[in-house]
This record gives sequence, structure tokens and C-alpha cells, in this order.
Amino acid sequence: MAGRLIILSAPSGAGKTSLVKALLEDSSLQLRLSISTTTRPPRPGEVHGREYFFTDVPTFEQRIAQGEFLEWARVHDNLYGTAAADVQAALDRQDRLLLEIDWQGAAQIRARFAPHQLMSIFILPPSLAELRRRLENRGQDSQAVIDRRVAAAEAEMAHADEFDHVIMNQDFSVALAELKRLIRHHDSPTQPE
Repeated sequence: MAGRLIILSAPSGAGKTSLVKALLEDSSLQLRLSISTTTRPPRPGEVHGREYFFTDVPTFEQRIAQGEFLEWARVHDNLYGTAAADVQAALDRQDRLLLEIDWQGAAQIRARFAPHQLMSIFILPPSLAELRRRLENRGQDSQAVIDRRVAAAEAEMAHADEFDHVIMNQDFSVALAELKRLIRHHDSPTQPE
């Protein structure tokens, strides 16, 4: 198996994190998760180096200036980025690397790699109303933050057609099965190396 990048993007609340967790639990997929760097504060239960590498804005901006990020973006007033060295090391090891990033980062990565090296998938919520309900049920954000996330989600969803595949996460098990099918199919031996 050649090293490949699998990009998974979705608006906040679409179920991306739960899908990623389930994908990583399936050892037959042989996935490794790319750990992004962010300036946002950790949520309860998050551990530095597991969900994200947490850093401050000046350090993040210095790393941008030094060209250390393969991609980076400002999302919900925080900075997020993927370290170029980590991705290259994974490709050199022939890993199948899962990148959980937003549409802006996905566009930057698609511009830097050949189509046979990556696959991009966008996860849609069933509706904006359902997305709002999911965000409210999390109990993590104020109503103002939820309103901003829903507005941002609408803008993000306008970019879904830029991805190789789009999956609606109305039923978790159906969405997960489709993701697994796409990942397994992506390693078809007929693709160029």
C-alpha cells in the first residue's frame, strides 16, 4: 500500500469527530490520524498531543512564517494547521493518514498533492436545523457561539462539491459504512503509484 492522505471535512456538529473515532477503531483500515495544531483552548477531556497540539497565537504565527504548516486556516476565531513534516513522514512510511480538517485546509492540500495520493470526503448534516440541535445537545457552547457555528456551517456546506465524495450523516452506521467502503476502494491496485 502506498502512503495516502484521506481528508475528512465537515461543519461543526455534523458528526465528523465521532466518525473519525469509529474509523480509527477499525484496525482493518490501517488508518493513522494526523494531529492538527490549534490555538483554541482544550475542551474537557482533550489531551495535548492526542486530539490536538495546543499552542498560543504567537507560536502558531511564528510557525506559519517559518513555513512549517502544510495547510492552516482561521476557523471560529482560532487557528488550525497541519504540520508538513508530520504528513511527509507518514507518506514516507507508506501510512494511510486521515486528516480531519476544514474545507480551507482541504483545498490547500488538494493543490499540493497528486489526485492518486489523496481522497477528500465532505460530511453533511441532514439539515441546518438538525445541526443546530446537535450543537445544542453537546452543551459545550453558548447560544451566540452556536449561532455563529450554524452560520459558518452554511458557508462551509457551499464547498461540499469541491470534494471527491459527499456523505450525509443522517444515520451514523450508514455514514460510517460508506466511509469505510470509500477508504477501502481508494486503495484499489489500478491507481497509479
